[in-house]
Amino acid sequence: MIAVENLHMHFGGIRAVDGASLVIERGAITGLIGPNGAGKTTLFNVIAGIHKPTSGKVYLDGEDVTGLEPHELFAKGVLRTFQIAHEFSTLTVRENLMMVPGHQPGERLMDVWLRPGKVRAREEAICARADEVIEFLNLGPVAEEQAGNLSGGQKKLLELGRTMMTEARVVLLDEVAAGVNRSLLRSISSAILRLNLEHGYTFCMIEHDMDVISLLCDPVIVMAEGTVLTQGSAPEIRSDERVIEAYLGKGSTPRTGQTP
Repeated sequence: MIAVENLHMHFGGIRAVDGASLVIERGAITGLIGPNGAGKTTLFNVIAGIHKPTSGKVYLDGEDVTGLEPHELFAKGVLRTFQIAHEFSTLTVRENLMMVPGHQPGERLMDVWLRPGKVRAREEAICARADEVIEFLNLGPVAEEQAGNLSGGQKKLLELGRTMMTEARVVLLDEVAAGVNRSLLRSISSAILRLNLEHGYTFCMIEHDMDVISLLCDPVIVMAEGTVLTQGSAPEIRSDERVIEAYLGKGSTPRTGQTP
């Protein structure tokens, strides 16, 4: 679904991404891990169009999409969530979801004046879809709550719900486990699995929680110093000496129960 070829992203003398090449397979949940400063978030930002790469290529289903703007990639089905949720804090959960679909007739003043039936019908359809998403994610008890009042985990669920309000082809998830209690994390993980298995979503997720990676991801890609170090299954990655060294430093040995 996504192919990255020899990607470089430099900020002055800092080589945040330094010749990374990788593939995100269609229908997979791919894990992207690595120590802080490995270039994971910068890579996501380049794929999602937030940064224009210094050099290299990004392909979506064989199409060169290098340097496209985020809204152009959104229209092509590339969605990105953030470690810190970007909700509309004063809108309700349902309203946050209804904001997502583009090209709504109610956005055009002439349609509001001259085609109110069209506007109303589209709004009702979007509201119905939002209610389906709310039910899927078990957000019913907070559907009318302002999004700014949600817990961190509920905000992550809402971010995931917003990806369901459009025709997503590949979703880039940035640390869904960060700051989330274990109960809500189970709900988020279950939703990701269901979206993958039942709806065919392709995911790539940055994550530091190796339990989440092991549960959800195959393959797992490891980045270090701006490039791809290795990839494999979660058990292979856990025991790879290169990965242990990248996380813990040369010559270190993880204690019992400690994982990269």
